[in-house]
Amino acid sequence: MAQWTDEQIDAATAGQTVASRFRDTVRACPDRVALRCKAGEGWNETTFGEFADQACRVATGLSALGVTRGDRVVLMMRNRPEFHVADIAVVLLGATPISIYNSSSADQIRYLAGHCEASIAIVEDEGYLNRMLEVRADLPQVREIAVIDVPDAGAPEGVRTWAELLDSEPGDLDTLAAIAQPSDLATVIYTSGTTGPPKGVMIDHANVAWTMKSLWETLSEVDLQNARLVSYLPMAHIAERNVSHYLALSFGYEVTTCPVPGEVAQYLPEVRPQVFFAVPRVWEKIHAGVMAMAGADPERKAQLDEALAVGLRAAEHRARGEELPADLAAAFATADEALGMVRGLLGLDACVSAISGAAPIAVEIFNFFRGLGVPLSEVYGMSETTGIMTFDPFAVRAGTVGRAVPGSMLRLADDGEVLTRGGQVFRGYLDDPEKTAEALDADGWLHSGDIGVLDDDGYLTIVDRKKELIITAGGKNISPANLESALKAQPLIGQVCVIGDQRPFISALVVLDPDVAPVWAKAHRIDASDPAALADDPDVLAEVDRQVAAAMEPFNNAERVKKVTVLHREWMPDSEELTPTSKLKRRGIHAKYDTEIEALYG
Repeated sequence: MAQWTDEQIDAATAGQTVASRFRDTVRACPDRVALRCKAGEGWNETTFGEFADQACRVATGLSALGVTRGDRVVLMMRNRPEFHVADIAVVLLGATPISIYNSSSADQIRYLAGHCEASIAIVEDEGYLNRMLEVRADLPQVREIAVIDVPDAGAPEGVRTWAELLDSEPGDLDTLAAIAQPSDLATVIYTSGTTGPPKGVMIDHANVAWTMKSLWETLSEVDLQNARLVSYLPMAHIAERNVSHYLALSFGYEVTTCPVPGEVAQYLPEVRPQVFFAVPRVWEKIHAGVMAMAGADPERKAQLDEALAVGLRAAEHRARGEELPADLAAAFATADEALGMVRGLLGLDACVSAISGAAPIAVEIFNFFRGLGVPLSEVYGMSETTGIMTFDPFAVRAGTVGRAVPGSMLRLADDGEVLTRGGQVFRGYLDDPEKTAEALDADGWLHSGDIGVLDDDGYLTIVDRKKELIITAGGKNISPANLESALKAQPLIGQVCVIGDQRPFISALVVLDPDVAPVWAKAHRIDASDPAALADDPDVLAEVDRQVAAAMEPFNNAERVKKVTVLHREWMPDSEELTPTSKLKRRGIHAKYDTEIEALYG
């Protein structure tokens, strides 16, 4: 990885904005495909030149509605080309686009749009529009609302249409690209609110330009300018905004938009992305699907396990920069024939950088993909660091989240809290100086709230969130995330929430893996016609207990999960149990399953 200081990256990106990066990319490759979306059995494709024309037209349309430098525009839509056009159109006016989660209720919309003082809202369809209209009377500063997919009955009075905005004369790209300044806000990312009201993370254009340069150096072995990628995670999340928006418009790669996140596995074989970012739950489900298919044939499963072991040994040699010994090279050549078929079926055969982030991933699942030949690595960051703090996509060490990205400084506080400083660190929380002062100290160090461990080579291992460490009744400090990762690596276990704060022992709520559990049940002659009923089957429960015991072997007695309750329904993203990016909402889980938790300690 290239050695860059914060000051060098500052100098290399001086004066740059999201708008200027976009302008430069359009100049360099106007005919390259920028955006793709499904259109029946085929695809609609938009080149960078067409992308720029649309963005300049929408910018003119928004300007006619009064949008000017410093204004804020709320975007509420799924992953589709119009998001990218709208975001850039707003940026080209020197205004700030703010994406909010599509699942936001009317009350949440009221809070978010009111908090950021949005003057314009652009929404996808009638469903989103109705939620916005429900609270419009409480948002007097929202002057205009525009809808992309017009309701069958037509746009309500006072609501603009996307077609109207697109019908404007295009502004001059060079002129528009000069409006925004590096210190202007490029966006505000609202935290998902797992521990209270969302905070507005202010990210300016200098933050984004710095981060793009750091990522370019980090991914120097990837031909980003000719890469393909699938965009499917919420655009309100900094990771998706970075990977499929800022990086793409900065370096000119091709983005295929997938509006339904659950369909991403169907997109992968058609797109065959070179770069693929996913949260751990996506990797877990892909892993479960492969193991479920292989588990139906014991001989095939044994062959796959053998090939994976060889593949992992080869991956570890390559991560250390070592050539494969002759015997391993020969074994790998044979094993990779089978592994390559699996990669091809998954659509990950062209992947040169696969990334897991936003939450911990179990080492066993991480190593499964490394063994498969998918070059998986972990990225660690947060909205407050424009998404990145540590990332080693090639010199990978399993169980760590890599070393500090180029230009970033990293250290641990006396209590083990991870601190960072660099050009990616945010400018503060919107209208919340008190929370800003808690996160940023006088010397510019961001206090992450995570407890970590650094090895002698600078590789960081995250222990857990500082506020989520469990303190048992006996005074033992325990990381629930480590236990949860170990449990989720077991075949039957899909989702877990570990319990134990101020309790006499550690317990857990467990959800069966919806792909693996029915296959396992059928193989053991158990009726799997009702997946929910498997949570009550004594043989399934006995196997869960066995797998829990196996997962807990590496932990000491005080840390081990002693009892579990198996729940009947899978936890879905953006629910009482999970955030939109599948992080646990511990408070929500504790409240919803209070009866089940108390029964564990009865």
